[in-house]
Amino acid sequence: MQSQENPALDPAPAPAMAQNGGRRRGLQEAKELNDWLPITASRKGKWWYSAFHNVTAVVGAGVLGLPLVVARLGWYAGLIAIGVSWLVTWYTIWLLVQLHESVAGQRFDRYTELGQHAFGKRLGYWMVMPQQLVVQVGSNIVYMVTGGKSLKKCFGSLDHHADFKKSYYIMIFAFLHLILSQLPNFNSLKIISLTAAVMSISYSMIATGASIVHGTKVHHQGVQLHYGFPSHKIADIILEIFSSLGVLAFAFAGHSVVLEIQATIPSTQEKPSKKPMWRGVIAAYLIVALCYVPVAASGFWAFGNTVQDDVLLSLEHPIWVISIANFMVFVHVLGSYQVFAMPVFDKIEYALVDKFGYTPGRRLRLCARSAYVVATAFVGVLCPFFGGLLGFFGGLAFATTSYILPCLMWLTMKQPKRWSIHNIACRGSIFIGILITILAPIGGAYEIVVNWKTYHFWD
Repeated sequence: MQSQENPALDPAPAPAMAQNGGRRRGLQEAKELNDWLPITASRKGKWWYSAFHNVTAVVGAGVLGLPLVVARLGWYAGLIAIGVSWLVTWYTIWLLVQLHESVAGQRFDRYTELGQHAFGKRLGYWMVMPQQLVVQVGSNIVYMVTGGKSLKKCFGSLDHHADFKKSYYIMIFAFLHLILSQLPNFNSLKIISLTAAVMSISYSMIATGASIVHGTKVHHQGVQLHYGFPSHKIADIILEIFSSLGVLAFAFAGHSVVLEIQATIPSTQEKPSKKPMWRGVIAAYLIVALCYVPVAASGFWAFGNTVQDDVLLSLEHPIWVISIANFMVFVHVLGSYQVFAMPVFDKIEYALVDKFGYTPGRRLRLCARSAYVVATAFVGVLCPFFGGLLGFFGGLAFATTSYILPCLMWLTMKQPKRWSIHNIACRGSIFIGILITILAPIGGAYEIVVNWKTYHFWD
């Protein structure tokens, strides 16, 4: 009887062997690159690391502008808007955390990877990547300017001889980032993020406490404060409300780094990363609430509709306390810049190695990251009014990454029933995001027109 050969045991033809060998080498090279890139190089993060990173990412210097948001929207509408933004963005972060490991045996370590799985490789990439980069790079430029401005206010108020041009202080801020940017991966930022988170809580407490002291003094003196809209013309009131929506979107802009933060946490089938990550998010968002609401309410109560877009500018005394608060803002945005820059470093280094064939190593990292820091510093020095422009084009990306994209991904991947809670919640969040996307740039354009005479290149 003639025996039949087992095809499963037959040696593969030579071309197929070469092809399989090439595929294995390609997979090995991809793994080695992934192990070197800053987002996925270290997966030893703890839940409290994610809390530090999320506080540093969310509680930006924008918290100091929330009293003006309340002034423009009114007591009830302003505080409700902050509360709704807090609740909706907390929910959309939960969606991202759950989707991180929604496919068995696979982790979506980057926002773009989740987008590619949800919408297709090409469409998903271009739906997410430009929006994410606008948020991250735009935030980095804003933090570059904010860091320089805060340092200038800190030393300038204490010693008038130290009141140099803002551009000099921006360059000092940039020099520090040339050093900090060489930290290899996200988990190496844990001490910086912790320090930044403590600073954000501290200057929020100072702003709240100083506002209460000032407000109590003013009310005891019988000074009449006005709590109506700052402007009197209907058109100005409406446009200022639109601009305030952009400020709120900027105040909850941490979604662009959520998946990258979760990628640093270890995960097994028994202990998925979503549990410690969500614990960190809960802690972070409780801190956000404790910072945002008191600053917004006390600042508006103390100054009424004359409060400035940075409540520390309204709080001129005691000088040494305000100087300390400004220095805390400076330290905080040092950490915020790095948290938003690390995913950008990841993209740049991946492109240089994968697309242009550069060898991974310290020299590449030194050159690429230094070039990015110098570029953001150059824009910050050239356009120190960049924060004023952010409401115009930033509202598009901030609302998209925080309100719209997480919900579209959930609806596409999970396909919840039509009248389910998640379906209704996602559609409601998308509706809010679209409103902000349309209205915030209109308000931002209005702010540019109104303040154009105060903008100076190369300050």
